[in-house]
Amino acid sequence: MRFPLQNIVEALAERGGIPFALELPDGSRIQGGQGSPRFTVLLRSDAALLSVLTRGHMGLLEAYFDQQLDVQGDFGAALAAGMASGLDLSFRPWNELENRLHERQYSNRSPEQAKANARAHYGLGYDFYRLWLDDPLMMYTCGYWPEGTQTLEQAQQQKIDHVCRKIRLAPGERYVDIGCGFGGFLFRAWERCGALGSGLNTTTEQVERLRGEITRRGLTDKISVREADFREVDGPYDKVVSIGVLEHAGRDQLAEVIKAHADFLKPGGLGMLHFIGHVSRRETELFIRKHVFPGGWIPALSEVIVEMERNGLEVVDIENLRRHYAPTLDAWAERFERHWPEIQALNPARFDERFRRVWRTYLVGCAEMFRSSTGYTHLFQIVYSKGNVSQASYPMSRAHLYAAP
Repeated sequence: MRFPLQNIVEALAERGGIPFALELPDGSRIQGGQGSPRFTVLLRSDAALLSVLTRGHMGLLEAYFDQQLDVQGDFGAALAAGMASGLDLSFRPWNELENRLHERQYSNRSPEQAKANARAHYGLGYDFYRLWLDDPLMMYTCGYWPEGTQTLEQAQQQKIDHVCRKIRLAPGERYVDIGCGFGGFLFRAWERCGALGSGLNTTTEQVERLRGEITRRGLTDKISVREADFREVDGPYDKVVSIGVLEHAGRDQLAEVIKAHADFLKPGGLGMLHFIGHVSRRETELFIRKHVFPGGWIPALSEVIVEMERNGLEVVDIENLRRHYAPTLDAWAERFERHWPEIQALNPARFDERFRRVWRTYLVGCAEMFRSSTGYTHLFQIVYSKGNVSQASYPMSRAHLYAAP
């Protein structure tokens, strides 16, 4: 067994470009690559070794979640090496079959299942998220990190302001924030622009928290929130904001969710579509669907544009913010690790060691994915109009995006 494992380790280290070591259950050690290992994978049992050999990266990850495998050293380097080496492409037919079976069970086709999928992740509670998201906006989407940005708080404030400038949000305008989370965008858009926001959210826990905060701030005549599926349109509105929603539409629901975005908007109105998207059509990673976002599906940018065109939406501008997601995730991962004792104390049965390992892998792994120079998962912001913009309705340059406030 040692001889083929040596070849495998050396091949992975060469393809990944990062030296590492593998420690077997009997204590023997195999090293691949030149120089000191950046990390060591510790196999705690023969079952863990079998899992890796038969299921590739999914076997490795799930052995780690089950504490049958550990990683010493640079955890981010370990995940980056796995992606760069192509380990996530190993045993593709088996993983694709499991991915399809997962989709049959957790499809967002029905609003009831879509709601259950959303609550499985976003319904973990305000007290959980407040420990590692930005304070006080609690934005759970990619921040905006232009040169000089120092903190997560700055990045999230700048993201909201950037979106408001893109859609030229003005005092008194009515807009809908589809998938509004804990309401950070709604509150800042009111404070900075005087715009009247209506949030739409399918996660009961977030809606209840947001309603209470709206009342506490005395803004019930300025901001509201509705608990409903993203496809339940109550518009039209002057403007539409959609930040981190399309990833939850599902493979077969993209068309109807894009149609809803169009139906929310008045003729001539502007909208913003901010979403994680693939470059070309690809399968969504099984790990993220199975363990983090049930029912989630990452669409290709091309698929999104086609559906926008079918619904009479003009693409005004597209910005790729892929590089901005890595520092956002770095900040979340650092805060999550630092506050883990407090998180665990909230509910030791729910927030156990397996949960910590899954979420650590999710946060650190996604940071490395967006940092990768060869990755195909990006972050797009599309400004769109319902019907073509005119010279009078939208500036002829992007100067307004960067003008001093």
